[in-house]
Amino acid sequence: MTAPTSDAILARMMALHPKIIDLTLDRVWRLLEALGNPQNDLPPVIHIAGTNGKGSTQAMIRAGLEAAGHRVHAYTSPHLARFHERIRLAGTLITEEALTALLDECYAANGGADITYFEITTCAALLAFARTPADYTLLEVGLGGRLDATNVIDAPALTIITPVSMDHEAFLGDTIEAIAGEKAGIIKRRVPVIIGQQDEAGLEVIEARANKLGAPILAYGQHWHASPERDGMIFQDETGLLDLPRPVLPGDHQIQNAGMALAALRHLGCDDAACHAAVTEVTWPARMQRLRSGPLAEQAATSGAELWLDGGHNPAAGNALASVIRSLPKRSTHIICGMLNTKDVRGYLAPLADVADSLTALSIPGEVATLPAVETARAARDVGLKASDAPDLCAALTAILNHSPQARVLICGSLYLAGAVLRENG
Repeated sequence: MTAPTSDAILARMMALHPKIIDLTLDRVWRLLEALGNPQNDLPPVIHIAGTNGKGSTQAMIRAGLEAAGHRVHAYTSPHLARFHERIRLAGTLITEEALTALLDECYAANGGADITYFEITTCAALLAFARTPADYTLLEVGLGGRLDATNVIDAPALTIITPVSMDHEAFLGDTIEAIAGEKAGIIKRRVPVIIGQQDEAGLEVIEARANKLGAPILAYGQHWHASPERDGMIFQDETGLLDLPRPVLPGDHQIQNAGMALAALRHLGCDDAACHAAVTEVTWPARMQRLRSGPLAEQAATSGAELWLDGGHNPAAGNALASVIRSLPKRSTHIICGMLNTKDVRGYLAPLADVADSLTALSIPGEVATLPAVETARAARDVGLKASDAPDLCAALTAILNHSPQARVLICGSLYLAGAVLRENG
């Protein structure tokens, strides 16, 4: 009899709870107790919450720490092409054999009780981290912070709150203050917190939480600064000034993400070489990523077109994406977009109306929560974009290239769509 693969076990885990999202920590604490409380045996934890920039900031911290010779665990979500991307053990993605055994163990320990997919897989990641020697653990919050399954670390080494904006209002609240309060739930007593650039209302909430817990604050604009400088960037904190190249991840918003990463690295005692590596050696797929290989990229290149991929999906991400497009050499730009039905589609698309010549809408393949392509196209027209829909990615790209063979084509709107693209273009 063939042993179950990780995919088969993950499919079984999806059936353990009727809801994809159900924010509470009770089920997580129960399973962690059954597993021997691995969350208490992790290497020093850096816990990252926020609306935008969590993944990029984590990736830069990891690049800097690894350049300094440290072994680093990293947990992120969602994955793009394969679940294994979520769990990086001491610098290496978890193997299929190790993942399968780990998931099987957690499934058995759960005993068939209610638990969400994210909760049980987060417990699996914590168990893997506890069993593998490393110097640091980077934990990215899945949703919110206060009730997120990752928020089970009593005394992390450091917490980070990236910029907070409107997203997931159905779960986190419909004001910046409410959402910031949920993100600030990861702040722990007397543990330093790095705070990225925030709206004033959100910053007040985060600082109030930190002050209540006696958590030292390292806030953008007060304790550290990051800004573009000609072809590079400047970072300054109480230790001194760093003159660095721009992050290899495109866009001015990545300078702010780099600022949070650099503040973290300096707080942890890393040297200038580690900080340089954080911005020059970082890799993070689907964040304004230029696709240069694979069948889709080859189809575009044969026509003389560029193909780009981005997974941002909320209004702040739409603004950042529009800014990146404006910074690129002028070229006819056409968007292929698919989004989830839980997102502010018009808010995301509105900034792109000024930088794109057209939008072709897709339904995200294999996603129950996809917004139908016709509805995405309708929302695009509402904000002033010339829009149509297509049955699939290949049809959308072919139609654009037939009409505008040397275009810049940007596939965007969802990390789930980005994952489908990377699997198809692998």
